[in-house]
Parts: sequence; C-alpha cells; structure tokens
Amino acid sequence: MPQQITVIGGGFAGLTAAISAAEAGAVVTLHEGHRTLGGRARTADAPYRTNEGPHALYNGGPHWAWLKQRGLLKPLAAPPLRDLAGLRFFHRGSLHRLPPLGVLKLRGRKNAPVDQDFFSWASGRVGESAARAAANYVGVATFHHDPGLLSAAFVQERLRRTTSLPPEAHYLRGGWGALIARMASHARGLGVRIETGSRVDSLPEENPVIVATQLDAARTLLKDDGLHWTGARTVLLDIAVRTRRGDPFALSGLDFSGWIERFTSQDPGLAPRGEQLLQGQIGIAPDERRADGVARAERLLDAGFPRWRERTTWRRESLAIGRTGAVDLPGTTWRDRPAVDRGYGVYLAGDQVAAPGVLSEVSFTSAIGAVSRALGATTAHRTGVDLNQP
Repeated sequence: MPQQITVIGGGFAGLTAAISAAEAGAVVTLHEGHRTLGGRARTADAPYRTNEGPHALYNGGPHWAWLKQRGLLKPLAAPPLRDLAGLRFFHRGSLHRLPPLGVLKLRGRKNAPVDQDFFSWASGRVGESAARAAANYVGVATFHHDPGLLSAAFVQERLRRTTSLPPEAHYLRGGWGALIARMASHARGLGVRIETGSRVDSLPEENPVIVATQLDAARTLLKDDGLHWTGARTVLLDIAVRTRRGDPFALSGLDFSGWIERFTSQDPGLAPRGEQLLQGQIGIAPDERRADGVARAERLLDAGFPRWRERTTWRRESLAIGRTGAVDLPGTTWRDRPAVDRGYGVYLAGDQVAAPGVLSEVSFTSAIGAVSRALGATTAHRTGVDLNQP
C-alpha cells in the first residue's frame, strides 16, 4: 500500500518535498495556510511584480539540475552583458567599477576557519579595509547587517559563490511566483492534493509529516522551544522609477551591508513600460530602526540613480525578521542547525534547517532529505537518522 505523507507549507521547500515524495510513489497532501502558494517565493501581482526581497537562482546548486530535469527551470531571464558590466560598488562614499583587490583575493582562498569570525580572519590576510568591504559585500547572500561577525567559513563560501565567473546568479522570468506556479502544476500532475487556506494546528497521528514552514511557525506547531537559529533583520525596499539610460544594473554596499538591483534589466515585464523596478535589501542591527536601513538604501540610490526621487512612480518598504535564511555564527556550521529528523515521523524542511547550501539551496536540500527519511521510516518511532552526517 502506498505510503501517505503530509506536507505542511506550500513554499519552495514544501513543493520540493511534495514533488519528490509523489515521484517516489507516496500519496501526498500539502497544506498551505495562505490562500496562495509560495512562502518567501511569492511574487506580487502586476503592475509591479516584486519578490519578497531580491531573489536569484544560483546554477551551482543541486536544485538547478533537479528543476531542469523536470522542465521547471525555464523561462529564465538573463541580464544583457552590458548590464552585467553595470555592477557598481559603493566604497568610501563613492561608486567604483571594481571592489578593492583584497576582496577578490579572499574569494580564492579556501578552508577558512569555522571557529573564527570572518572579519578577524580576513583582516589578517588583506587588511581591515578590504576585509570590511568583503564582509559587507556578502550581505547580498546573508541579508545580515554585519557579515564580518559570522563564521569565516560560512562567509567565505558565500563570497566565493557570489563572485564566481561566469556569474552563478540567474533570474526567473516573471519572478519566483512563476516557478512556484510551475511546481504546483507539476505536483498536481503527480497526484499531489494541494489545499490552500488550510491552516494546520495539530499534526496527524499516523502519517509521516514534513513541516516546511518558517522556523518560528514550526516551533509553535511542534511545541518545541528548541527550534531556534540565528537569523537577520533586513529592510526591504522596492521602488519603481521612470526609465533612464545609464542606470546601473546593481549597487553593492561595501561601506555597509546593502544591495540594490534593477530587476527590469533582465525582465522588463516586471514593471509597466517606461518604468524600471528596483529591489533592495539592507541589513540592520537588532537595536536599529527600519528608518536606519531605509536611510542607507537611499544613500545607495543617491550615488547610483540620478534624480531617483523625482523619477519615482511607486515605492514600498518593509522589515523582514527571521525570513532571510540561516546565518552561522563562529563555531557553528549548518550541521548545528535544527535537525531535519525530529523523531516520531516528523521532519523539517526550510532555509534554517540542518542542510548545506546557499540561500534557497538549503530549503531544497532539506526537503529532499526530509522525504528520503520519511519514506525510509518503517514506523512512526523510527530514530537514529542524522542528516548532519555528510
């Protein structure tokens, strides 16, 4: 008799788990508390099709091949080569075409220590100025206000991935919501029962359950106060401006952690004709206000987008707390995050779970791991499986 599996959460992790389980022959029911699927991968409706913060899909991760094999990857939107050359770095109060040389030197180094913070480790190799610039650059892949405080191994991996040539970052035409729609259609074609507007307050007693929600929601549902991990506080800024020739493709803050990207460069359909959609994220410290992050974002805009205030046609600000993925402090790695296997037939998936990868790769890898363990379980009390092992 086919194994029955319940998936709670209809974001990228939940849909990955549902598809993987259905392909393995399981009977899958997916519950999503909202009326729409997507989680952090939702895309707003037109006319301004924003993601929840800047989103990109890295082709060096395991999810790339998985999506491609199932025909879920395309259509992709690649920025023109001339726009890739339009990346600018805000350093020492002005824009530069290249980052400090020390930043590039650090990306080629490997075996950065787990138990030392990145700034201290990098300062001993390229000096404090370049180390600070490199740390702030990695804000694009951590959403943290000061990546230099994080584990050197954690930050260096993200520095290497985000500065790779050719670039790993690719973009989904129509936003991430288009990918979610394709995944949902594929899941339904496999027989997955998807119930939206279906909030789950208690777990089914018999079937294996994969909880693919934010970690705080999983903590409440499972009544497990141990489900905590370090996250980040991030100001998200979305702005539409009238088109102007010569605007940069993206601005990277090196004096502080921040990133602003012109998403209509690669996908003009994200905004009305004659307008450009800018999306930015600025990490803020626990004691800072949203206004502090907005002020830093406006410093980047002032430097790179002439007369942006007069050109603005639409604007939205928000504060994201605990919705920006895991960050690992010195002395910790992904293996120390909340384990996928919670025992008693319950499994976790999401971007703050014990699984390797960068950004959305953590959600994907944890979802695949959760399914493999759920389908391998012979009883609800199966224990002893540890995804923290290589």
